[in-house]
Parts: sequence; C-alpha cells; structure tokens
Amino acid sequence: MSTVTASSRKEHRITARSLAARKRRGEPITMLTAYDFTFARIFDQAEIELLLVGDSLGNVVQGADTTLPVTMDEVIYHTRMVARGAQRALVIGDMPFGSYQISEEDAVKNAIRLVKEGGAAAVKLEGGTKMASTIERIVCAEIPVMGHVGLTPQAVHRMGGFRVQGRGEAGRTQVRDDALAVQEAGAFAVVLEGIPAELAKEVTAELAIPTIGIGAGVHCDGQVLVMHDLLGLNDWAPSFVKQYANIGAEVSKAARAYADEVKHRKFPDEQHSYK
Repeated sequence: MSTVTASSRKEHRITARSLAARKRRGEPITMLTAYDFTFARIFDQAEIELLLVGDSLGNVVQGADTTLPVTMDEVIYHTRMVARGAQRALVIGDMPFGSYQISEEDAVKNAIRLVKEGGAAAVKLEGGTKMASTIERIVCAEIPVMGHVGLTPQAVHRMGGFRVQGRGEAGRTQVRDDALAVQEAGAFAVVLEGIPAELAKEVTAELAIPTIGIGAGVHCDGQVLVMHDLLGLNDWAPSFVKQYANIGAEVSKAARAYADEVKHRKFPDEQHSYK
C-alpha cells in the first residue's frame, strides 16, 4: 500500500498560478472563508479550492458591526490556524483596514507578515485604481495578490453603508476601470462584490484573470461565501446568500438537550463514567 507523503500532497495544491488555466478551461472556482483549523480541514477535504481568512472575522467571529476594527495580528492568528488545516486549498490572508492604506512600504511589510507568520500563500486587499501601485509593489515582493472591487466593506463609511455598486454609467465604468487596474497591477484574481450580474458578466469576459463573485451573479469564474452564511450560523444573511445547512439550529438543539440532561442528572450516566 502506497503512503501519501507531504511532498506528494504539495503536488496537488491549488496555486495562484494554476487558477488562470482553470478560467481558460471554463472550470468554476470554489472559495469559502475559514477562520480556524477545524473548518479549514473540513472544507479542504470537501475540495474547496480557495480558503479566505477574511476580515469578515470582525463580523462573524468577533461580533463587530463592520470589518474595520480587525487588526493585522488577529488576521495572522486566524490565518496560521487555517494554514494548518489546508493540505490542498490555496490559503489567502485578507489584509485588514489600515494595513495597506498608509503607505506601500507598510503594505509590503504586512503582506510579508501574512506569509511568514500566518502561512498564507496569497493576500487579498480592497480597491482598484487607487490601490494598483500597492498591488504592484506586493507582487514585486513575490507575493500573489487577489484584488477586490465593487462593494468594498472597508469603505463602508464612504459608501454610506453596504450598497450595491456599479449602477449607472459612471458606476459601471468605475468597476470596469478598477478591475482592469487590478489585473494590470499583477493580481492573479479579483473578487467582484455587490454588483449587477450583467456587469459582472461583462467584466469577467474582459479580464484574463479569474473573477470570484459574491453577490455578483452566476457568470463570474468562481464564487465565494462567508462560511457562517453558508452554514446557517448567522441570524441574518444578505439576500444573495444561499443557506446550504442550518447548523445553528442543530447546535442550539444539542446544547439544549445537554443542559436538560445535566439539570436532570441524566448525564453523565454509567456509560460515560469511569469505573
């Protein structure tokens, strides 16, 4: 019987470079967020190709209203756990607000931290034309970059809330320009969030790099969801989300059953006690 070695597993890893070939072949790309070892391992074994350690952890892990309070150290901490659980998937660390906006030098330093300390194989940052030179600098440091345009959560205050972008001629032009700028800067892929499906279709056709949609319709090269939305762990989710399980209800049911048995001294019983 042959043994699967660490080196043989690495041969099957998804890489930033391999995604362009998937786009050319018309193979849809799957991406989910993950924040710890356990779910990273489960998603990896389910053959999810990209695992994003999103700054969405501010919302779904920390309970904040926005992603803005998330720190670099927190993203590194969660990325390290996800990297341990991923044998095949490409692990992407999200660059939090303030980690790349101040200067390009800061951006490169923080991207390097995500790779060295967090174990990420790529980083993601928000912004198009305004962040093109920053993306280029990080790519020059030999770190693959995923862009993110359209609805960019770190710009929530400028946008006046989490609003659909790319409506109207000016809005459509801005999204196109941003996506093209990200590509020209050397990004290997770009997230299209919260834009009309028809616009996402047009941008996907224009770009050579893969597009990953979230609230952007079916015509993107891939799709991403926040795991808590996918699994029904949130009380509320955006209208574009499809809930594939209701684990929240099952967890609540299990916790209530456990509490009931403890209160009535049914647990632990003889089967679950040492002799």
